[in-house]
Amino acid sequence: MKKIIFSAFMLVSLVACTGNFVTENENPYTLSEQMLTQDNNLLGSPFSSILSNLSGFQVDDNLLNDCFARQMATGTPFASGINNTTYYPTWNTFWSERAYTVMSATKKVIENAKKYNLPMFADWAKLARVLVMSKATAIYGPLIYSKYGTQGSTVLYDKESDLYNTFFAQLDTIQADFKANSAYTGFKKFDASYNGDIPSWMRLVNSLRLRLAIRLAKVAPALAKTQGEKALADAAGLITDNKYNFTTSLNGSKLPLATICFDWDDTRMDAAMESFLVGLNDGRIAKYFQPAADNTLYSDHPSYPYKGIRNGAYLDSKGQHINFSKINASFSSVTYRKHFTAAETYFLMAEAALRGWAGAGDAKTDYETGVKLSFSDWGAGGVDAYLADATSTPINYIDPKDSRNSFTTRSTVTVAWNNADPIELKLEKIITQKWINTFTNSLEAWVDMRRTGYPKLPFNAKNDSNDTWGTIGATDFIKRMPFVDSERTSNAAGVADAITKLGGPDKISTRLWWDTGAASNF
Repeated sequence: MKKIIFSAFMLVSLVACTGNFVTENENPYTLSEQMLTQDNNLLGSPFSSILSNLSGFQVDDNLLNDCFARQMATGTPFASGINNTTYYPTWNTFWSERAYTVMSATKKVIENAKKYNLPMFADWAKLARVLVMSKATAIYGPLIYSKYGTQGSTVLYDKESDLYNTFFAQLDTIQADFKANSAYTGFKKFDASYNGDIPSWMRLVNSLRLRLAIRLAKVAPALAKTQGEKALADAAGLITDNKYNFTTSLNGSKLPLATICFDWDDTRMDAAMESFLVGLNDGRIAKYFQPAADNTLYSDHPSYPYKGIRNGAYLDSKGQHINFSKINASFSSVTYRKHFTAAETYFLMAEAALRGWAGAGDAKTDYETGVKLSFSDWGAGGVDAYLADATSTPINYIDPKDSRNSFTTRSTVTVAWNNADPIELKLEKIITQKWINTFTNSLEAWVDMRRTGYPKLPFNAKNDSNDTWGTIGATDFIKRMPFVDSERTSNAAGVADAITKLGGPDKISTRLWWDTGAASNF
């Protein structure tokens, strides 16, 4: 009897001890999925990381499109002076560090949005995908997109034309859902860009559609016109005011370009920026850069105390060009990154007007409005005199440290609009101003260089391209980056298939689909 009573007592004690086993033994420093679903935390919290990964850092931004677009240059002779900037692929991480990261994170969001019946978060995630993958395809060409997340040893890439059709179709769905739920406030807690304001995201959708449409204007003019006019006609509008500029939070970190410039001394003003901004008497130069630390460096234009480094320069040592112009010190304290500005919208509209797209307005008005918005956004003065200047042109560049890097400018473009100018010169003015405005957000500037040939920027001084990764001519520019090595190893058949869709060898000399190489842009 005593044994029975004792056993019963132990059973009750055991039940009492284990009744709250789950809650008592949870890690108090982690959040359960149930807790995360409260206030949409499970779906919303990843967006801080997702949006911060839309652009890269040093090797997948600064030593990629910043240098290829001639906005920043390095004075550091990385890899014995033979690297991306001299046209020998050394770093190639945008897919793995940015695109793959965003695709992976958004996949989970989309799955949870379906699970918890929160479709607006799925739309937001899909928009992030279009934003980052429209960048990635401009770097590589074909991409893993529609087949992303599928199982198997071979994952196929989408060819570029299919990618853009998918982007446009997804933007259609996203915009329809946003329109039907324009008062939705579920993003607010997680949205450092627009504070959860759906109409602002709708302006971005239209502006992004217009950007991608213009990108295809030469290779697929009918599709481009249809999509561009759809963006221009949508009642939600576009990013046409600086208060609607699309930026993403740095989440308390320093702007990558500031870290690279000030902490590492690995980047400086590009010589092309010096040539154009000094030559055109551009007031934005002081907002972008600070004077060179050595006043003997700019004796050719002492009233403008700036000096840049030519991309693909001959470099003897890191210290050789270290006193050249850094970016403006204010960049150390900015809290966000720019991705899409009202000025870009107006430059897109100006080109659309040249192409006769309905709803684009007048090219001259769009062009001048874009310049004014850019000056305002950067806090620069003197825009009226700047727009009236019909004589100033880019200057020749002198490298006081190594004359091999000096160059004669290829551009004679001026700022003032003239309706009597040939259409190609009008486009050159638009793209030149668009290039200047995209400072710190240079990917689309590199797209425009390849797509239109504008601005007329200097070629590399030092060119280490070869048959291994593709030869770039002395009077030409890099066209793309090769598919990444990790894909070559783990998805060899997929890469082989992607090369057939690329339309040429997997080399830096192969043009992307929209880069037709046609001399005329019209």
